[in-house]
Amino acid sequence: MSTITGHRHSPARATAPSSRRSGALAALPRLARRLVTATGTREIGLLAGLWIFYTFSRLVADDNLAVARSRAADILHLEALLHLDVEASINRAVAPVMDIAVPMSFWYATLHYVVTPAVLAFLFFRHRAEYPRARNAIVIGSAIGLVCYILFPTAPPRLMPGSHYLDALAMTSGQGWWGGDASAPAALGHITNELAAMPSLHVGWTVWVAWALWRHANVVGRAIVTLYVAGTTFVVLATGNHWVLDALAGAVVIALGILVSGRIASRDPADLTTTNP
Repeated sequence: MSTITGHRHSPARATAPSSRRSGALAALPRLARRLVTATGTREIGLLAGLWIFYTFSRLVADDNLAVARSRAADILHLEALLHLDVEASINRAVAPVMDIAVPMSFWYATLHYVVTPAVLAFLFFRHRAEYPRARNAIVIGSAIGLVCYILFPTAPPRLMPGSHYLDALAMTSGQGWWGGDASAPAALGHITNELAAMPSLHVGWTVWVAWALWRHANVVGRAIVTLYVAGTTFVVLATGNHWVLDALAGAVVIALGILVSGRIASRDPADLTTTNP
């Protein structure tokens, strides 16, 4: 009898710890989801704050077109001295060709809104330890660019007097979702700062994408991100939206963001894990 009783009680004793372990394991996904949700909400809030700052900078920036054109003329003069003034020839060669102008306009008006958040999400979910520095790099670099927009509004080629440059997006506005005011959606041109040419964050963000993905990409992936940088640089020039020095300055401000974010990470190693659940 005692033996039988012992057998009856032993399964209960054996399964109790197992049940507790199963319950703990079942709770882990719920905890992870809560942490991801909380962290994700914080990150969305931070990036939304950057967008608000971006919008604010457009509203408070000087809209004196004459001054912005004068500053652009100085840039063009410097480019001529450096033999970099290729915008007009590129613009005139490809902008009138609608089979080229339409894809370029879609590229200019769309890709930086899609690719940049996609890379941020990739790092957040797949390489969380790298995410804080990458996020800091693009926030810092973009903030520098926005300050430049406020302090040094510069006209893009398409707003220069005369007819030396064609506005590819205005010419193709009937083919896409943008209006005739830069890459803003149709009917929202009034909130667009068209004098935000220097630096080109279109180019800067592609440099950030290439830097963020480089270590995770194979030869083909690295070729793709390199072409993304080169293609965007060509597009911003060919559509009449930026000067060559705008593109170089965009790369520089993001490089500064990457440098500063590295210094922050080295001084505060805990930053690499603060968003890692």
